[in-house]
Amino acid sequence: MANSVLQGLRVLVTRPEHQTHSICSTLETQGAIPVRLPLLQITPVSEAGAGFALLKQKVLDLDLYQQIIVVSPNAARLAGELIDTYWPQLPVGIIWHAIGQKTAETLAEYGITASISLKGTDSEALLSHPSLQNITEQRILIMRGEGGRTLLAETLQSRGARTEYAELYRRSRPDYTSHQINSTIYSSLDAILITSGEALENLFSLLGSHQEHNSQQRGQILSTCLLVPSARVAKLATAHGCRKVYIAQGADSQAMVQALIATIDVEE
Repeated sequence: MANSVLQGLRVLVTRPEHQTHSICSTLETQGAIPVRLPLLQITPVSEAGAGFALLKQKVLDLDLYQQIIVVSPNAARLAGELIDTYWPQLPVGIIWHAIGQKTAETLAEYGITASISLKGTDSEALLSHPSLQNITEQRILIMRGEGGRTLLAETLQSRGARTEYAELYRRSRPDYTSHQINSTIYSSLDAILITSGEALENLFSLLGSHQEHNSQQRGQILSTCLLVPSARVAKLATAHGCRKVYIAQGADSQAMVQALIATIDVEE
């Protein structure tokens, strides 16, 4: 697409490795040059792992919950695989929620219809959903990775619900050499795509761990166009000193690339 405003732009893609294909293909279609640097490594809880027995029990007990929240596409994929294994027929009567369109689409691949918030793609937006208001004594399962934010559970508990976690994977920050950092982060980037607060923190952790780079190089990163999926992540980026922060309508590939196109149009 020779006339695209993204033609020739170098765009840092920070999704986990197995999730880069879609967004990189979309960027390439628009003439951009994706630069891959996964800032999160996703490791599923294995059958031999210490947490698998508890996770399996949560899945076997699905029909005991009134509502289930799935927080990410990774959680949706891994949950779908487990549910397919242990539930030949999906239990009925459960209200399913997904954070983000891609999470809902992934659940749909396993025959699960989940609602999403029209107000945004984060926990704050989901908490405004009508079915999550009058929930006294309801059992609600949150399917997610290990650790992470506690806002969902704490808020739902304050509304009278009993919440539990099904933790499907572990997140970690990949390690990179100085050469890998130089060829990606410090490579004359035109834009950086960040899809979660944890990925943003990992980016600045990497910057801090390679002190050989000077303040001018760091300043270039802070002034690079940064696309984030929510106001919460935008606030974190601003706190780190980022000066060109733009909020997409979500973390999915289409939303991020559309926001990038709109941003470049405005800056030009």
